[in-house]
Amino acid sequence: MLTIGQLADYAGVTSKAIRHYHERGLLPEPGRDSSGYRRYTAKDAVDLVKIRTLANAGVPLARIKDLLDADSDALTAAIAEIDHNLQDRMAQLGRIRDQLAQLRGGERLFVSPEVADYLDDLRELGVSERQRCLERDGWILMQTASPEDASLWLAEKRELMADPEFRVLYLEHDAAYEWSPSDPRLPALADRTRNWFAHHDSRSETRPVHNPAIARLAAQSQPGASSPAWDRLTQLLKGQ
Repeated sequence: MLTIGQLADYAGVTSKAIRHYHERGLLPEPGRDSSGYRRYTAKDAVDLVKIRTLANAGVPLARIKDLLDADSDALTAAIAEIDHNLQDRMAQLGRIRDQLAQLRGGERLFVSPEVADYLDDLRELGVSERQRCLERDGWILMQTASPEDASLWLAEKRELMADPEFRVLYLEHDAAYEWSPSDPRLPALADRTRNWFAHHDSRSETRPVHNPAIARLAAQSQPGASSPAWDRLTQLLKGQ
């Protein structure tokens, strides 16, 4: 006859685990002797080893009770089913790990590799993280709403950013976000921007046709998509 502590040591579990098995109905709870101690038999030890073995193999406790007294065929079928479920779970965990690996790559989980490379290039150019986030969110919207338009826009943005003068204007527009709307640099920036586009109007003949509604969705539906200085710059560009 074994005490609960002796049984726990023998089976390699804790006394708490044995009590839990009692509560789950997996291991019958024996009566107490005259000293008030539970006394376990050799059969209890055998059953406990079976429970521990099945639990360590990943069998849910809810299934163990049915398997303890199952015949060989039923046990084999049940284990095959449990193994199949574990394989499905492992495949799911593998997909989750792949997603986590992509998350470590930042934007690459949400945008195409080509857009992610473009956003990396913006960082190297010194574009602010605020502006990069605005562009990233815009690309997410465009790629979802119209992948074809997004591809055309990306080609156009690549062409624009290849122009050194345009890159200077882009960086200055980015910096102007923080300026006061009365900053004297804004009119000069508006003039230089108008002049640049005036000298590059011929580009419009070879530019891809895109959906302006998608562009407005991407540009206007994001928090922080404008500032008082940018609003003023827009007015100046319109000649107001």
